[in-house]
Amino acid sequence: MNERAAAAAPAAGRPQPLMSIGEVLAHLRVEFPDTTISKLRFLEAEGLIEPQRSPAGYRKYSWDDVARLRFVLTAQRDQYLPLRVIRDQLAAMDREPEVTGRQRPTLVAVGPAGEVPGRGPGDVSSAEPGEVRLGRTDLVARSGIDESTLTELERLGVLVSSPPGWYDTDALIIAQAVAGLAAYGLEPRHLRGYRTAADREVGLFAQLVAPLARQNDPAARARAAETARELVGLSQRLHAALVRVGLRATLGR
Repeated sequence: MNERAAAAAPAAGRPQPLMSIGEVLAHLRVEFPDTTISKLRFLEAEGLIEPQRSPAGYRKYSWDDVARLRFVLTAQRDQYLPLRVIRDQLAAMDREPEVTGRQRPTLVAVGPAGEVPGRGPGDVSSAEPGEVRLGRTDLVARSGIDESTLTELERLGVLVSSPPGWYDTDALIIAQAVAGLAAYGLEPRHLRGYRTAADREVGLFAQLVAPLARQNDPAARARAAETARELVGLSQRLHAALVRVGLRATLGR
């Protein structure tokens, strides 16, 4: 929980005031700016949160509910965990017996291999696409590549700008990765295969999410976004494992 949220949360042992969905959204957007009311309703429909209801039927959330939502959103943002995995983790914690005189353990998102997420200063590897909006000069300065390299990346289709010439989080991630690979002698021309492989994956994944994304139902579109997020995470894990396996012979392992 961040400092602002911690300051607003009630002390342990005190009755927890209930909040409306709008108040919860205001708290969560401090750390998760892209969260929407539709997203919160979607997570409820998926069984990850169960807010109370007022006599009039309005959703009412406690601070425990907010902590639960923060756990879910952190697991999605930092680890790309599928909802079913997050649901299982929450269910396991819910089954833990209450121990008198002991505080309930803090909700911390843990990845499939037991890793705990953590991002260092300036790490944008799990940021949402809309979190940054950079001009050409800013992208060069923040990524470590030079102007000629950026031009070559765009010519090869490895990196593209968003009209009218702005660069988002994903463009910054790509540029930073290219700068890191360049330190080992890899040039933009060596990276054309990454673009080709990514395009193949986009074609495969689009077949899975397009039917949901085309529906007018907000819940269906939210499910499409979650499916895309999970597919990206699984693809990253698969790619990393395949590269590790392929390098074992070279490393003599």
